[in-house]
Amino acid sequence: MISPFRRFPSATCVALTLGTSAWLAGCATTAPVDTASALTRSDKPASAPPAPAQRPTYGAFGVDTSGMSPSVTPGNDFFRYANGQWFDRTEIPADQSSIGMFSQLAREADRRTREIIEEAARSDAPAGSELRKLGDLYASFMDEAAIEARGLTPLAPELQRIGAIADRRQLAAALGDTLRADVDALNMGRVTTDRLFGLWVSEDLNEPSRYAAYLFQGGLGLPDRDYYLSEDPKFAEVRQKYEKHVAALLRLAGGAEPEAQARRVVALERSIARVHWSQVDTRDVAKANNPWPRAQFAQRAPGLDWEAWFAAAGLGQQREFIVWQPSALTGIAKLVGGEPLQTWKDYLTFHALARAAPFLSRAFSEESFAFHGQVLSGLERQRPRWERAVSITGEAMGEAIGKRYVAKYFPPEAKAEADTMVRNIIAALDRRIDTLAWMAPETKARAKEKLTTLQVGIGHPDKWRDYTDLEIRAGDAYGNHERASRFETQRHLKKLGGPVDRAEWFMVPQLVNALNSPQQNSIIFPAAILQPPFFDPNADPAVNYAAIGAVIGHEIVHSFDDVGAQFDARGKLANWWTKEDAARFKAAGQALVAQYNAYRPLPDASVNGELTLGENIADLAGLAIAHDAYTMSRGGKETPTIEGFTGDQRFFLGFAQIWRRKYREPSLRRALLTDGHAPSEFRVLTVRNLEPWYQAFGVTPGQTLYLTPEQRVRVW
Repeated sequence: MISPFRRFPSATCVALTLGTSAWLAGCATTAPVDTASALTRSDKPASAPPAPAQRPTYGAFGVDTSGMSPSVTPGNDFFRYANGQWFDRTEIPADQSSIGMFSQLAREADRRTREIIEEAARSDAPAGSELRKLGDLYASFMDEAAIEARGLTPLAPELQRIGAIADRRQLAAALGDTLRADVDALNMGRVTTDRLFGLWVSEDLNEPSRYAAYLFQGGLGLPDRDYYLSEDPKFAEVRQKYEKHVAALLRLAGGAEPEAQARRVVALERSIARVHWSQVDTRDVAKANNPWPRAQFAQRAPGLDWEAWFAAAGLGQQREFIVWQPSALTGIAKLVGGEPLQTWKDYLTFHALARAAPFLSRAFSEESFAFHGQVLSGLERQRPRWERAVSITGEAMGEAIGKRYVAKYFPPEAKAEADTMVRNIIAALDRRIDTLAWMAPETKARAKEKLTTLQVGIGHPDKWRDYTDLEIRAGDAYGNHERASRFETQRHLKKLGGPVDRAEWFMVPQLVNALNSPQQNSIIFPAAILQPPFFDPNADPAVNYAAIGAVIGHEIVHSFDDVGAQFDARGKLANWWTKEDAARFKAAGQALVAQYNAYRPLPDASVNGELTLGENIADLAGLAIAHDAYTMSRGGKETPTIEGFTGDQRFFLGFAQIWRRKYREPSLRRALLTDGHAPSEFRVLTVRNLEPWYQAFGVTPGQTLYLTPEQRVRVW
């Protein structure tokens, strides 16, 4: 996935990321692009459609020249050269943790989505219909008076069940009942959960013709293990505020000794954090590929009554699992058996309150925001209630909204033009593979096989999700959220033992994002990203190839980044490299790691080159093949100079401007620890590895960003 920004929908942050795994009015189909025809040996790639005469969104050709800082030398600070005046004059809205092109477009998508949902809420659609469910779901969260009147009542049955836990078997069942399908290691990049364990149902790493159930480490209320274990004073301060937050929620719920309970909960979570894998280890797919027969769980991870846990989790019939972080699973199970029962009851009580808080009365909602929004993300005020309602409705019934979004906002022409660009960029990578001097013929053949079978979805899925069995009750905000969460988990559990759906989408059309699924060998581009400033039919082709073209290239390359390159054309985790080629590829990756490790977004914090390696490979090679495709699309013709900028200059400016972004420090600090994407400024700096950028802007030795030809990283 490509976009690194995180938005704050409720009690937790939801990642909107373009990366591996993780960045819309007629109804277009979502058939895969015919990549076989795109990869013919013809020297005549599909031509980009001629730009209409209308004015593009930005300026005369699609770049915001008013936001540039022309006095800055491009070779010293290309991000500021392209974006300096925009950066200086732009204020981060009080209810956002950052601002940039992705967040601005996402807000426009939210506004459109709001219109769709509110129209449903006003309709007289029959009870039980999809339209009525959409309207009731949204209206139930918007009815603040009813929510206030109910207070803690919606959560009372769950709190009573926790209070009644009398032994370890009942504890295991209670922990199992909290399991949700809320992680997705390769497709959406979600690898953390506040529940004890996370569930992911996806194609088996070892046999992609069947589904596997994956179990992940979980159990933390803070974003990452380092928040608990780091001795940095900033993290120590967050821990202190977190303990106060835990106590505050327990106090609001009538806890007898909230401060003591909070101390026990945070101490338990710190013990859980000590056995967690790091973010870098977690993205090591080969290390994570650990099939465990169910019969061996009690022996491999003693302390938890696994049979009671599996039964309560709805996994009683599943005979085998893939355990992503086995030592963490073992360590957590030991804590379940060893820590006092009352501590676990305090823990379950707090997490039930934390998950429910955004759907409860104002006191709970405000306390939730005070910590998750203000402390962790630096927000000054909560998002408008309608925006939160849009997020909540979208999480529950995203495709029901998506089909209406597509009908209203995604014309067939947009799909056709995106198809053309995808074909050109795939063809560009195909040619680039042919020219790789360091790669053996047999490895090239396997790479081209994978590229030829790549599935491409544009706009929306062919088949829409069925919400018939989802129960939505008017006026029951928390109940609707809980039932939707269970409904989604059941949808995933039903996959186990069934045929694999190779056409499944993992994003909704109204999401400003894109995605690569290595197990499907597929990429998708939701409708919402196929609009200005990423894709503007009125803009200069150079800018379109730099913006949406770089996004397309990014997602294609994820099939060949350090993780994607471990999967074959079928989506199986299998080696298809010669030993020598694999060593050269790894060496190039390590050079990119070193380059990004040197970037310091904060005086006391660097980019983690290992954590961000896959995204950095996709940025670098994706931009390179987008430039190749742009060059090919010109058919050998020279491009005109527009407002003083050559075609290549417009290309690189267009790329730099889609990565405009300004952060609040808490959000940036969090992203450096947990996000697989480098901060946007440093994603722009991948240009310093590309020779056409040097030529376009006359970058010379002695300038800050200059790298000698030997220092420039070449991956694909």
